[in-house]
Amino acid sequence: MSESRTEVAIGAGVLAVALGFLVYAGQGSGIGGRSGSYELTAAFRSVEGITTGTDVRLAGVKVGTVTALALNPTNFFADAKVAIRDGIVLPDDSTIVIASEGLLGGSFVEILPGGSPDNLGPGDEIENTQGAVSVIALLMKFVGASSGDETSGAATE
Repeated sequence: MSESRTEVAIGAGVLAVALGFLVYAGQGSGIGGRSGSYELTAAFRSVEGITTGTDVRLAGVKVGTVTALALNPTNFFADAKVAIRDGIVLPDDSTIVIASEGLLGGSFVEILPGGSPDNLGPGDEIENTQGAVSVIALLMKFVGASSGDETSGAATE
């Protein structure tokens, strides 16, 4: 009998620790309740590199997360919803950009505040957007431009 009670106690302890980890992970990733934030929307040409849960940063500081991504069938843009922490007031002429942490780093959403005296409110849309820049497309342009320069240079000599 004492062995079964010990096993039950150890099992209950393991479950309590696992539940604690789940609660901690949910709070850190923003899966928990979104109290203390308000939602804004933005339409991007490309949201390559970001997913639901991606950080939204202002001056390098995390101020929110991407909560939803969906394709708009009327204009074929990607509609993004972002939750911004309460207390962060953004001018209505702010710009939202998909930025990269470096060549091999991940992507994040950056907000560049404008200078308007009017502010965005819950549910408003950020009009000024800049989608993701494809590193491969940039490299192809660079390689194509440099190979074109070499052939045209050889022809003029």
